[in-house]
Amino acid sequence: MEAQKKRHWQPPLSWSTLPLDLASLVLRLLPAYADRARFAAVCPQWRAAARQQQLLPGPLPLLALPDGTFYSLPDAKSFRFPGCGFPGYKSTCGSWLVFPRDDGCFLVNPFSRATVTLPALSYVRLRPPNAVAKWLTQDGGRITDPYVTWMHMRESEKPQIKKLILCSSNLVAALVGVGPVSQILICQPGALSWSVRAYDECKGYEDMAFYQGKLYAIADGEKLFVVNISEDNNTGDPQVSKIGTVIKDKADPSWNRNSKSHKKLYLVESCGALLMVRRKIWLCVPEPRVGHKVIAGSNEFEVFEADLEHSRWIKVSTLGDDQVLFLGRRCSRAVSVSQYGLLGNRIFFLDDDDEFLVSYFYGEENTSCNAYDMRLGDVSSPHPEISWKRCRKMRLAAWLFPED
Repeated sequence: MEAQKKRHWQPPLSWSTLPLDLASLVLRLLPAYADRARFAAVCPQWRAAARQQQLLPGPLPLLALPDGTFYSLPDAKSFRFPGCGFPGYKSTCGSWLVFPRDDGCFLVNPFSRATVTLPALSYVRLRPPNAVAKWLTQDGGRITDPYVTWMHMRESEKPQIKKLILCSSNLVAALVGVGPVSQILICQPGALSWSVRAYDECKGYEDMAFYQGKLYAIADGEKLFVVNISEDNNTGDPQVSKIGTVIKDKADPSWNRNSKSHKKLYLVESCGALLMVRRKIWLCVPEPRVGHKVIAGSNEFEVFEADLEHSRWIKVSTLGDDQVLFLGRRCSRAVSVSQYGLLGNRIFFLDDDDEFLVSYFYGEENTSCNAYDMRLGDVSSPHPEISWKRCRKMRLAAWLFPED
């Protein structure tokens, strides 16, 4: 009898023997990056299983706070990347944290630990190379009002990078400006200098996006521009050859800026379409007006699709039950959420996402992330327990998107 028991005895199963197909099913139920990282940390077999899931839906973005704390949505528990807290980052760029330095920018990917260096804004290749600051007229011999170019902007105040996009392994684009006006600079990762068209008019660019292999920028008048990029014949470096207008008319001609509201524009790709999101912030002026600050109030959103063939904006009433937009000045992205059992057709946004804004203030010292329901038209706080202190003219909260 004892010998028979020994013949039937088997060692207990290990979690490392979990079949690959079952591991895939488990991973698909984990929308948070932190949970997937914990899954991969169980054992080498699970780590290998996580790496092999090429068709696994991407995890939800991380909320990066100014103090180096991260929240892996949809959880409300904070964490820091093991071995490095990454304090001191200025902004985000997709999967990258941006660290400004006197001699340029230093980008760190906290997921892969890869790094990228970018040149300082003092190292810029001008086109034409002998450009000097001078007031230009807009057309031929007609005397018109002068406009600001890169040459004037860099002589007035120190320009700052408002947004970075790593378009590809060979192309980086930056919105660089002073106050409300900015210009588009490009370079290669690791390059020693940027490239800029010195005499192009600086515009009130609010956002830019890399869409279907092309770089697009949106200005405050809701004009959409396409940035044509070529190679320098001598060096092979990328350069802006032309900035053309794709859509020149407002999405809604009847909408105008007024003293009771402030408008922000965002560009984001969703389901193969290029979207412009118009965010309206209602303003409150306490009585009596003299000596009181203008306070930001409620938010409303409208979404428009770029019809590039007919050069127009088309209003859309829904994002789809599968889509959530995560909006931010530094990075915006659409994320599929239906496979996680989460509600779609919503816009997640951050109140204090614009460090260059000076036209209004906030009534409370703390802020959090909020969600706008496209169907109901109301705003809610999906994670009221997540909050942080506003920091004007300092690092702000931003979205960080794990690698696909």
